Amino acid sequence: MSEDVEKGKEIRTGVYVDGCGRVEVKIVPKPWGHEVIWAHTPLYVGKLLHINAGHALSLQYHHQKDETIHLLHGEMIYRIRQGERLVDMSLKAGESFRNVPGTVHQMEAVTDCDVLEASTPHLDDVVRLSDRYGRQGTNAP
Repeated sequence: MSEDVEKGKEIRTGVYVDGCGRVEVKIVPKPWGHEVIWAHTPLYVGKLLHINAGHALSLQYHHQKDETIHLLHGEMIYRIRQGERLVDMSLKAGESFRNVPGTVHQMEAVTDCDVLEASTPHLDDVVRLSDRYGRQGTNAP
């Protein structure tokens, strides 16, 4: 048995060894489905977003948050603002898209969708321009 295990530092117990270890996974219900926050550090956040068919996230942008999304499966309409109009970027399963701060964007699920998101850790940095669920102007989940 290793010295770390004897000291109660075995990774399987959830105790960290040199900064490594199991992390809490948080499931956040959303009106459009849910998100699973599987990584949250001072440097990055990892999420899985499940968007129910026919639902959409807010038309939104971020002041600081830099994010890349990857459509694992499903069919979605992925809009970004170019000038004064919203343009569908036609994301297909297996494709990714990066949003730098200030990019106005929106995801709408045609079928149930699962989306990976990797981002900076600014979870509350959302400016909702419009929202089907009455959250416009807030950063409420």
